Amino acid sequence: MEIKKIILPKKDSWDDGSLTFFEWNKDIPFEIKRVYYIYNTKNPQCIRWKHAHYETDQVMFVLKWSLRMIFDDWYEKQEIVLNQPNEWLLIPKMVWHTMDQFTEDCIVLVVASSVYDEKDYIRNYEDFLNAKWIK
Repeated sequence: MEIKKIILPKKDSWDDGSLTFFEWNKDIPFEIKRVYYIYNTKNPQCIRWKHAHYETDQVMFVLKWSLRMIFDDWYEKQEIVLNQPNEWLLIPKMVWHTMDQFTEDCIVLVVASSVYDEKDYIRNYEDFLNAKWIK
């Protein structure tokens, strides 16, 4: 599976805090068309996403606290805990993904390769499996 945790540069200063950055042409492998963030996940049983995309690639950062990501590309399943603000995940198209185990006040930032289009979403797991077979 193509899901990997990537460590971004982190600059620490004792008095001034930490700085982490990413650059579109260097660190993000696509032109950013949309940016969104998820927050106020107060329910520890919250499960988000549960879908795949036909065409959209995404990069996900956890800016505060932690969560678990579960990925399924039909051939393999993978779990990754994101809990550092200088770590990110590249989530390619046609990978089923689910988020859960949010810590209270978790903040997640996502950048996407396309603008929002409901037709790009596969929201039923059986439809996802069928789409993987057709491709």
